[in-house]
Amino acid sequence: MGKAVWFPDPKWIEATRLDRWMKQLGFTNYEEFFQASVRDIGWFWGEVEKALGIEWFQPYERVLDLSQGIQWPHWYVGGKINVVHNALEKWSRNPATKEHLALLWEGEDGKTKRYTYSQLAEWVERVAGGLRRLGIGRGDRVTLYLPMIPETVAVMLALSKIGAIFTPAFSGYGAEAVAKRAHASSSKLLVTADGFLRRGKGIRMKEEAELIPSLAPSIEKVLVVRRLGIEIPWVEGRDVDWIEVEKPHEWGESTERMNSEDPFMLLYTSGTTGKPKGTIHIHAGFPIKAAFDAGFAMDLHPEEILFWYTDMGWMMGPFMVFGALLNGAAALLYEGSPDFPAPDRLWEIVEKHRVTHLGVSPTLIRSLMRFEGAEKRHEVRTLRVVGSTGEPWNHEPWMWLFQNVLGGKVPIFNYSGGTEISGGILCNLLIKPIAPASFNAPVPGMDVDIYNETGEPVRGEVGELVIKKPWVGMASGFWEEPKRYEEAYFSRWPEVWVHGDWVIQDEEGFWTITGRSDDTLNVAGKRIGPAEVESILVDHESVVEAGVIGVPDEMKGEAMVCFVVVKPGVEPSPSLKEDLIRSIVEQMGKAFKPKELHFIQELPKTRNGKILRRAIRASYLAQEAGDLSALENPAAISEIGGKRQEG
Repeated sequence: MGKAVWFPDPKWIEATRLDRWMKQLGFTNYEEFFQASVRDIGWFWGEVEKALGIEWFQPYERVLDLSQGIQWPHWYVGGKINVVHNALEKWSRNPATKEHLALLWEGEDGKTKRYTYSQLAEWVERVAGGLRRLGIGRGDRVTLYLPMIPETVAVMLALSKIGAIFTPAFSGYGAEAVAKRAHASSSKLLVTADGFLRRGKGIRMKEEAELIPSLAPSIEKVLVVRRLGIEIPWVEGRDVDWIEVEKPHEWGESTERMNSEDPFMLLYTSGTTGKPKGTIHIHAGFPIKAAFDAGFAMDLHPEEILFWYTDMGWMMGPFMVFGALLNGAAALLYEGSPDFPAPDRLWEIVEKHRVTHLGVSPTLIRSLMRFEGAEKRHEVRTLRVVGSTGEPWNHEPWMWLFQNVLGGKVPIFNYSGGTEISGGILCNLLIKPIAPASFNAPVPGMDVDIYNETGEPVRGEVGELVIKKPWVGMASGFWEEPKRYEEAYFSRWPEVWVHGDWVIQDEEGFWTITGRSDDTLNVAGKRIGPAEVESILVDHESVVEAGVIGVPDEMKGEAMVCFVVVKPGVEPSPSLKEDLIRSIVEQMGKAFKPKELHFIQELPKTRNGKILRRAIRASYLAQEAGDLSALENPAAISEIGGKRQEG
């Protein structure tokens, strides 16, 4: 556990939206405010929607109905709403805000596009009309297999406007993975692109997408955006050119008046076993939670710019769009790689577009650390907050970002939640001190605790991260699988959400996630998160990345096996292996001496940087890995599969 290194001064605190709002509600002490937020969640989330200026077509009768238990809360009962009205139309119709920047895009080739709220609203209205002419309407499901381009945002908003439900799929998926999601949701329309740019090459999407309708027979039409302008396969009568749906039309497109609990988005997550889970998100759920976390936890103000390096198929893509737009800010999308054509590309984008809020993953920062000095080529003075999510930090890369890039002045908003949360559970509140690689508080409104194996609250030791009361943005079940949803989160303790993270809170009050609870090692009865060991390995001067798994062991029950990627120019050697193992033993104790340590070329990861430890373990043990459709680098699996024989 570390000590705080960033401290907000009184002037900073008083300027935050959270502090001002808290005082408006009559609180001068944050801890009292937080306790009120989890003691009376109906009161709190009612105040949240008011603070965000949410506009209702029909006012709700009461904030919360728990008649079906905390597993199935009903929010803003009786209210009529549409996310697009609150994210776009209310700003575009206001003379004071209609010309404010809403959406900004940069392609890997350097091309840029900018849209004001007025321009984006007009575009979305045209696309909504085109979608209706294709036969898409209220309740229809549509799968989006698109790169990070402006049309992706336009079609998301247009579908929500007409009451349809969109399912964004990761742009790096193969056809089978996308088809599973389209088939599971009975999608009527597939929206894709001819391709996109990545690392200077045109990635052809339409050829891959061509296989999807045969695997998901509910798809009637395929709508194609021409990003690259290349020749592509075309099926007459089925395929539709994007320019057809965005044509001007003579009549206005009314925005559907949706019930508070009507779905607008399905986000599919990959499980360790079984088919992907379709998380249901509603008009008065995900957008409000995302907007609250962005606006009041991350302190995003109107007219600022939020840029999260992500894909629309991951939760942080929609989070960025709705978190920015509901706050009257702008979302920045980037199409390509963060280190192409030069290792300073990410910092160049921040400087060029005057980004105020940047979102990264720890893995991304570790990869950029290799390019020493690249971070110094650009001024990033507009940055007020840097967010991070996706996985636990190691101390060294966190401090590198904080000191080398941010000059020790800009707070790092560590943020952890998930697809089923619509945002965060734990965060670094910007009104409290921040320590490296940890969290300083739960997000307001999140009634969080740490339970041991018997369901008792604990401090100072690793336990399960749990949530004891519902929140706005909580998943409204899995699509057509309510029992699977209950079993996933509420089967261990009655009416308690078990999130699947191991966490510890130290005596200073800082929280640290040590890994997923299904990744956690139990070595001779001693539980340890893989991130703790990975941090030791990554702290070594020769190591870039590390992944740690548990394998069956006759004596200990489970033993550690480590996989290490060394820095360029470093040669793996028996002496380096011994040195790394010795570091673990010295810092963790002899009981945690690894059974084996292997040097590999790369770790299996998703594009947004998450290490797939279950894929490492399954390959190493020659077991079934479950859904690996999110894997970006399959070759890494093959290499790992051969290492057990070497050991």
